[in-house]
Amino acid sequence: MPHLYQRDWSREQLVRYTGTMNQLAGIQPLEASDGPERGSRVMQVWTGSGLTFNILPDRALDIAACQYKGLALAWRSATGDTHPAYYEPSGSGWLRSFQGGLLVTCGLDTFGPPVRDGDQELGQHGRVSNLPAREVGYHAGWVDGTYQLDVTGQVRQTKVFGENIVIRRRISTCLGSNKIRLEDSVSNEGFSPQAHMIMYHINIGFPLLSEFARLKFAVSASLPEDEASAQGLADWRVFQAPTAGYQEQNFVHTPMADQDGWALAEVENPSLNLGLRLRFDTKNLPYLNEWKMMGEGMYVLAIEPMNCNPLPGRAAMRSQKMLPYLEPGESRKYALMLEVIEYT
Repeated sequence: MPHLYQRDWSREQLVRYTGTMNQLAGIQPLEASDGPERGSRVMQVWTGSGLTFNILPDRALDIAACQYKGLALAWRSATGDTHPAYYEPSGSGWLRSFQGGLLVTCGLDTFGPPVRDGDQELGQHGRVSNLPAREVGYHAGWVDGTYQLDVTGQVRQTKVFGENIVIRRRISTCLGSNKIRLEDSVSNEGFSPQAHMIMYHINIGFPLLSEFARLKFAVSASLPEDEASAQGLADWRVFQAPTAGYQEQNFVHTPMADQDGWALAEVENPSLNLGLRLRFDTKNLPYLNEWKMMGEGMYVLAIEPMNCNPLPGRAAMRSQKMLPYLEPGESRKYALMLEVIEYT
């Protein structure tokens, strides 16, 4: 039963007050018409609770802009929601179409800085976030007393004589909800074992992120990526105002999970009485990278569940048998939940 406007409602009650349910919540397919976004599909979702977000079918069904009661939750870059035609796959060219937003998927065979692994030149964070989805569908309707909102589709990363990996994605919420659930199934549809790395790049920005914010996250270990990160290791839970000349920091955390195997990381801003809570299934996402960037104009905290520890580097991971693989026909499932929290 939906909870709206400080009370619970039945379906029979709500339909008496509305001409159509998208008066309260819905999904609207749109197309961007200007700038480097032009021609890209957008799925605009609103739940009636104040939560609104845009899903980008032409960018792996990632989530771009996201607001709660008019307040931005996600950091956005100056690139905008660039059409995948502008993707630059070599080196760090990925950064030229890195739109930020609430969720950017990294993988499906690599993530992290550009690397050379054997005869492969692998660009930063992989290809998947710049691949359009097929079989995109959406549904808004009543299911067992809940007005459900779902967007689905599949993204295929493939190459002749190369990999053939498919990610099947469902993003769901419902009327009155302040939660977004993401469920992925990644399958190797090729005929040889396939290296598989995936990371969920969740980007939090101002005003939720500020010098008053704190990251609440129970971990059993934290490893800095480099010397700049090592210098900031003691302060990975706290933040500062935008700082000129700030050098980015990265920490690989090993989360502590509950009895069901789920971990919780929460960004809390007491000055707004607002927070964003991430829960993720550690069965297949046993690590989380924290990207802390407190620069001017580059003011972002990313919390990034991932299926492996990338610090040794992909070539070393392979040689040390740390690199995850999908066998032919094998699938792996990933799940996470984002929830807006209002504190009293």
